[in-house]
Amino acid sequence: MRVVYTDPAWAVDEHGALDPDAAWVEREVYGEDVEFVPGLHRDGRFLTDGPEFAELVAGADALVVYRCQVTPALLAAVGPSCRVVARQGVGLDNLAVPLLRASGLWGFHVPDYCGDEVSTHTLALALGLERGLCVQDRLVRAGRWNIHAGRIPRRTAALTAGIVGFGRIGRATARKLQACYGQVLAHDPHVPADLMASHGVRHRPALTALLAESDLVVLHADLNEGTRHLIDAEALRHVRPGALLVNTARGALVDLPAVLEALGDGRLGGFASDVFTPEDPNDDAVGRELLGRQDVIVSAHRAFLSAESETSLRRRVADGVRHVLTRNEPPPFGRVA
Repeated sequence: MRVVYTDPAWAVDEHGALDPDAAWVEREVYGEDVEFVPGLHRDGRFLTDGPEFAELVAGADALVVYRCQVTPALLAAVGPSCRVVARQGVGLDNLAVPLLRASGLWGFHVPDYCGDEVSTHTLALALGLERGLCVQDRLVRAGRWNIHAGRIPRRTAALTAGIVGFGRIGRATARKLQACYGQVLAHDPHVPADLMASHGVRHRPALTALLAESDLVVLHADLNEGTRHLIDAEALRHVRPGALLVNTARGALVDLPAVLEALGDGRLGGFASDVFTPEDPNDDAVGRELLGRQDVIVSAHRAFLSAESETSLRRRVADGVRHVLTRNEPPPFGRVA
């Protein structure tokens, strides 16, 4: 049986080449029954379309995707041999769940492997903005010693933090924010106020109310058609003046031109993001403009990352795929289709 990993970022070494020894977890789980097939890596990127890619995936018994988008063309290229498609990550926006269901394919993700890492990264970005750490680091290294340069810090114990999306990661973030911020609010139409109260968090049924009351807003919502550009020009009109915005969820939750405008007129005091659409903000004109601002902190979609989380994710994906292929049973966890 063949399992094609379309874009396994962990298999690329420090020189930008695929490392055949990197798949030790997969080989350990699959054994001799299942063949691990890495994607096509060219010029620093994985190929996820075109004739050569179609030839690679043809006849696969399973697909494992990372950033690769599941499309009708991809499933047609694989053919009827495919039984399961796994997402190596939390998000579902590129897994095309309705398409998998319509095609009769099982699909799963791993929704709970990196809650500690993402919540810690969220707090790090928030405090980096609050304390002006990145600006200070750049200036001191450049020989420009000035304690007042960059954002003048606020006393966080007197501030309110608001969380949009109160699932596993939102709840982990709430616990960490409570150590620094005086009050934590949350908005999530799928989570009852009683559950939020059990975490010491105050419920806000309307997003506009949370934005109006929060000095810091962090995003942990799923990306779907209802949340795409959730933070747009209209939403930002309700934000508390000078509030900070942190996104470690999905890039498309935020309308970047609206954020840029809000930074320019002072409605937002700062923006930090681990995620963008397109993936690299250097590939977008608005993204490049944001990168030039001192009130912006970015990272390369790595909030999930630790040695432990990456190994756990890979092992759980391989376990799930092997379970489907060898037992012809649904995925044992994270099933979405």
